[in-house]
Amino acid sequence: MCDYRFEITVKIMKRTVNYLKGILKCIFLLLFFTSSAQINNNKVIAVKNTLNFPRNELISIPYRDFLKLVGRNTKQFRVLSKDSGKQYPYQLELLGKGEPQNVLILVDIPAKAEIQLLIETGRPDSIPAKTYARYVPERMDDFAWENDVVAFRMYGKALEGTKGDAQGLDIWVKRTNDLIIDKWYKSEDYHKDYGEGLDYYAVGQTLGAGDAAPYFDGEVRYPKHYREYEILDKGPLRTTFRLDFEPWKVGDSDVSVRKTISLDAGSQLNQISLNFDIEGRDELTIAAGIARRAGGEVLDKHKEGLFGYWEPQHKDDGITGVGLVFDKPVDSVKHEESQYLALFQVKSATPVRYFTGGAWNKAGRIQSASDWLTYLEQYKAILENPLEIKIN
Repeated sequence: MCDYRFEITVKIMKRTVNYLKGILKCIFLLLFFTSSAQINNNKVIAVKNTLNFPRNELISIPYRDFLKLVGRNTKQFRVLSKDSGKQYPYQLELLGKGEPQNVLILVDIPAKAEIQLLIETGRPDSIPAKTYARYVPERMDDFAWENDVVAFRMYGKALEGTKGDAQGLDIWVKRTNDLIIDKWYKSEDYHKDYGEGLDYYAVGQTLGAGDAAPYFDGEVRYPKHYREYEILDKGPLRTTFRLDFEPWKVGDSDVSVRKTISLDAGSQLNQISLNFDIEGRDELTIAAGIARRAGGEVLDKHKEGLFGYWEPQHKDDGITGVGLVFDKPVDSVKHEESQYLALFQVKSATPVRYFTGGAWNKAGRIQSASDWLTYLEQYKAILENPLEIKIN
């Protein structure tokens, strides 16, 4: 009787073990096929650098195309290195609209190399803002913007007619990767370097660090300061905004302009899109200018679409380099007493873009005229040879 019961117990245990084995096998197969599906559903973006120097910049992919990678309308996804698994930061670019227009991904690629980005759904790591812009009513209607390497401002209506009135684009030099605009304006003490940088650039009655205005009958015809602004993207990797200027007389024509300005993380240069409305004319000569000092080194390659200036040393403040880069060769460059003027043509109601900005030797990244020229030449090469993007 005991033997019989023992046999029954053994049979039950064997059946239980086999049953559990079957369940484990099903679970294993389920996990396997789920994992395989996950791998197969992951989409890969190949990004190739064809140039002979490393690049750290934003790539832009239309949002509608990007949705095909994640398979559904989601704003929660991760961009990973297929090789190392590290995350790449990204931004959904709105361009002033309610829905994303592009996905901007900040990539770094060695010279003559290719990287592969893996896209998967899920919450990405948070990233600190690297770009920023705002209207500054507490300082005479300034409009200021910055990234992690440099800062700029345009002057507003309240400054017009005052003792400190100026015309062009101002540049603030910095040697911190932190965003400093709010801190410096709050301190009201940003003309001295306390370890982060300072504002020592003198604009005066010039176009400053690369602003643009009509050039007519041998002189620059400055507008009044901007009247309206709109921030189209706040960052964290690209900040874009518009400044509108009311009409002013250039010869017999009423001229108005809208300037759309973008600044990317890590870039020394802004992209500026000019859209002039020229009454009674099809075309107008425009000057993009750089304030001139006593001395310094001119880096003139305007026939190749770039012009730079490495200023002389300014007391203990250091040296600023300012530069202009264009999509096409520039007609000519005039060397006036107070500024250098790169001249080119625009058509009415037809946007034209150029790039302008600067660097500071004390920031440690660009420390000589040779370094600055190399940066401008590489920037031009990047415009002509965008990163190659292939979606698998």
